[in-house]
Amino acid sequence: MGKLNERAQNKTRMMEFVFLGFPGSHYVQMGIFMSFLIMHIMTVIGNVTIVILVTTNSHFHTPMYFFLCNLSFLEIWYTMAIMPKTLSVFLGVSRSISFTGCILQMFFNYSFGCTEFFLLSVMAYDRYLAICYPLHYSTLMDIRLSCKLAAVSWLFGFLAMMTPTVLISKLSFCGPNEINHFYCHIDSWIVLSCTDTHAVEMAMFVIAILVILGSCLITFLSYTYIISTILHIATAKGRLKAFSTCSSHLAVVIIWYGSTMFLYIKPSKRTSVEMTKIVNILNTIVTPLLNPFIYTLRNKDVKEAFRYLLHWRQRKMY
Repeated sequence: MGKLNERAQNKTRMMEFVFLGFPGSHYVQMGIFMSFLIMHIMTVIGNVTIVILVTTNSHFHTPMYFFLCNLSFLEIWYTMAIMPKTLSVFLGVSRSISFTGCILQMFFNYSFGCTEFFLLSVMAYDRYLAICYPLHYSTLMDIRLSCKLAAVSWLFGFLAMMTPTVLISKLSFCGPNEINHFYCHIDSWIVLSCTDTHAVEMAMFVIAILVILGSCLITFLSYTYIISTILHIATAKGRLKAFSTCSSHLAVVIIWYGSTMFLYIKPSKRTSVEMTKIVNILNTIVTPLLNPFIYTLRNKDVKEAFRYLLHWRQRKMY
């Protein structure tokens, strides 16, 4: 009877979890809070700007910019899935989160992440068609196919996380309720669970192989053909112009895939919690921040549209 009461109490305690975040004094926590807040604001502003530029400028109503608009829209929600709660943790307002809230945060964060892999591979395929088949590009990649590819990316991104989410919701937690992270990361769930987590770990490993390596293969093959085609262009000016159309996307791909592969392409999660907290900053905060700046600074059309938007607002104000 006593053991049953103890289990019931443990089950009650597991109805919520407490984030540990990063260790340090109050001033350290405030420093982290301000850094995260500034990066979050810049991420939202940068990606919202990209969405506005693409949707309001008819010059950008092409497949390439349609996918870029999808990516920026995705990045906004990718950061919104974790940042409000993360900021409250470092501010000291609330370090606790309910079991349901943690499940939902994890599901949306990982689903948006999976969707980004699919979108990046679709964007690589789009650049492959544009550079390798320029004369037939408008017929091969029309707006109807663009919409279908984007829709499939979003659908598969969310479907991929359904099985791990269900498996995690069935885990038992009968020990400490402290999550050694700044958001609900799967590694943290595995460390806290007092039951066998082999099914969850294997499900995530399989998804990592299918989603990350699968999309990486499509991206790698696309860029293999792209680079081969560029090298066969006769003039240096032509090679530079062709490469400039995909250089921004390639930079984003390298940053995103590099950080994510470190986090998820491994068979065990139990020894990686401290390291993943550091790498997750790059993956969940820095990368969404860099995306709009990479596309803006390396794309003349976007820079010109942004200048036009600023001048138009100034003229409207005066």
